[in-house]
Amino acid sequence: MRKSKIFIACDTNNISKVKKIIKLTQSKKLKIGYKFGLEFLNSKQGRNFISKLKKYTTFGDYKFADIPNTCVSAIKAVKDLKFDYLTIHISSGLNALKAAKKVSGKTKLVGVTILTSLDNTSLKEIGFNKRLNEIVLKQAKLANKAKLDGIVCSAKEVSIIKKVFKNEIITPGIRFNSKTNDQKRVLTPKQAYKNGSDWLVIGRPITKGNIKRNLKNLINHLS
Repeated sequence: MRKSKIFIACDTNNISKVKKIIKLTQSKKLKIGYKFGLEFLNSKQGRNFISKLKKYTTFGDYKFADIPNTCVSAIKAVKDLKFDYLTIHISSGLNALKAAKKVSGKTKLVGVTILTSLDNTSLKEIGFNKRLNEIVLKQAKLANKAKLDGIVCSAKEVSIIKKVFKNEIITPGIRFNSKTNDQKRVLTPKQAYKNGSDWLVIGRPITKGNIKRNLKNLINHLS
């Protein structure tokens, strides 16, 4: 039976906390990877710690968003960390995506669509005049054109993206219940997989409180 794939979001700059998360989330029933966001990646000891994580699947969630030359230089600057996955905002544009993909090597380059903390109201405030689903579909087409290895999106948009993009889909904004925190577009793990997600990104629902118990609850939820 195929294992469900989960990236545990290590959203902290506390090395001891990250070590604890890794230690307590080893599982034979799930394929587990570890996602590191800007809080950890920009911390004093973050780079050194990640450089030693040889036997784990690692995800550097930098969300690069800049001109092509800067995106290329940034990817080259973290190549020594040998991440399995790196993120870049699709809104950086086709030229930046293509240039970044060209230098990403064995690391899978994943395009970020609209952040799961945003909704149609938020996008209107920013200045977008199209609906969220329309923008995500356009972004997916752009990611496909740039030959990206994956896309990060809300689990609610997976079916839309699958129409034009056939590689891996990674979905954050996963919650076991109605408590959304700062997220707007959320689904449960079971709903996300049903929609076609390949990887789920789960942070606080696992790492806050009793980690072992939370992981067990996830496994029970999926069974």
